[in-house]
Amino acid sequence: MNFTRWSARLPGTQRRAAREDHSSVPAARAEPGAAPQQGGTVGVPLPSAPDLEDLSARDILGRLPALVALVHGSHHHIAYVNDAYAAAFGPRPCGAPAAEVMPELAEIGLLPLMDQVLRSGTPRTVKSRKAADGRSYTVTCTPVRPDQEKGRDSGVLVYAADVTDHAEAAERLRASEGRHRETAVTLQRSLLPQELEQPDDLRIAATYQPGGTDAAVGGDWYDVITLGAGRTALVIGDVMGRGVRAAAVMGQLRTAVRAYARLDLPPHEVLQLLDGLAAEIDASQIATCAYAVHDPNEGLLVYSSAGHLPILVRDEDGTVHRAEDPIGPPLGTGGWIHTSGTIPLPPGSTAVLYTDGLVERRSEDIDEGVGALERALSGATGAPQVVCDRLIRSLNVTAEHDDDVAVLVVQHPARTGAAAELFHNASLELLGGIEAAPRARAFATGVLASWRFPVELCDLGVLAAGELVANSLQHGTPPMRLGLRRTDRRLIIEVTDGDDHLPRRRRAEPADEAGRGIEIVASIATSWGSRRTPGGGKAVWCEFVLPR
Repeated sequence: MNFTRWSARLPGTQRRAAREDHSSVPAARAEPGAAPQQGGTVGVPLPSAPDLEDLSARDILGRLPALVALVHGSHHHIAYVNDAYAAAFGPRPCGAPAAEVMPELAEIGLLPLMDQVLRSGTPRTVKSRKAADGRSYTVTCTPVRPDQEKGRDSGVLVYAADVTDHAEAAERLRASEGRHRETAVTLQRSLLPQELEQPDDLRIAATYQPGGTDAAVGGDWYDVITLGAGRTALVIGDVMGRGVRAAAVMGQLRTAVRAYARLDLPPHEVLQLLDGLAAEIDASQIATCAYAVHDPNEGLLVYSSAGHLPILVRDEDGTVHRAEDPIGPPLGTGGWIHTSGTIPLPPGSTAVLYTDGLVERRSEDIDEGVGALERALSGATGAPQVVCDRLIRSLNVTAEHDDDVAVLVVQHPARTGAAAELFHNASLELLGGIEAAPRARAFATGVLASWRFPVELCDLGVLAAGELVANSLQHGTPPMRLGLRRTDRRLIIEVTDGDDHLPRRRRAEPADEAGRGIEIVASIATSWGSRRTPGGGKAVWCEFVLPR
């Protein structure tokens, strides 16, 4: 057996054998002026290339498609312009100062740069400068050493490349990005409240500022929802991510919050429903949200937070409190039972709800940003919109901020004098059996008369109070209470009891002996509603808008 042939068939051996065969052939020695062999052709001479010394600088520069000019001296006297430069701007007389006969250099701001290059001896480049002819150039100025033998001063070689096509493409790209950003900002703003609801007992202002041109639009939002009976829901949220998708998810969550708020549920139950919905909308989008309810009768802000930053409350004396707990995970994570907490909001105090763009900085911990906001809030006084603007300025949020910002400022004003006379509360504990109904009507008659309401409004208020009390006596359980409240805009009548079964409006048949109380209230009042109370039981209320 021929072991040599057999081993040549093994992987890797043929290449080694080939190398060995070539090594046995003497290497060809390159002769001076001989061309290298190509494709096995031997001895075919190629034309020799000229040496660089054989070409003049004028020939080289004259053939360049770029614009070239050479100037000398402190006044930049023209020594040379190539054909491309003359074709673009016309011929230039040699020896003339560039400032006088080369206006195109001044148009693109090149004369100061040439002075700098002449002094420093360092090349400088300016990119995409537009000249008067409408074309764009990228220009490099290179220093030229002086020639002592010829008595020539130092100079500057100007090299300009025409980048008009690149500049126009970049301009089209910027315009397209600007249109997309404008569309996203328009969508974002259209999904936010166009006009904030202003409750009777609160003064509210909000500010939304999108991020700078380099930052895509985010999903920050806020909302104010009147719940009836003087209660108000306050919402602030932030969808993680940027762009139109985040804004669209934000719009869906905001709509859902308004729908859930109409159920008049406790804050933690609203967030519980919103958590499940957020996972269904987009499992990849995580959102934070804080939902709070203000009740003027209790002077409290009942709130729940899903991963959002704490609410801040400033007392009338400037002391700032932080609503720390309870805080659950962001919306869409699931598997968490949210809870509600309370923080006082007495007359004269101010609450601030905000998104992370206001306090988060890359160079510092977010707690430092919240601390800076607390210090800014402690000295911020004035109307709610004034407080918004001061907080934005104090936290150094500018038009070029790298994140969008939403701020909601809520003030519970302290009223004195004539303004205080327009806000009153009165209540009566409903003790005993059916005899509580006439006592309630008598109480309502006296209170409404003392508040100097028109006779017609007094009669309607007494009728509504009687029907609500009768409904509670028939279907509710103790303890029962009748509450009357007036503001500068409306009369509110509310009855609470210990039964948590909520009434519903239905059409009573002619033969029915019951079921007409809520129908009567709904017919004569401006609005009515019911809700379950935190300690168990329910509250049924109605409102009458006061005549102007």
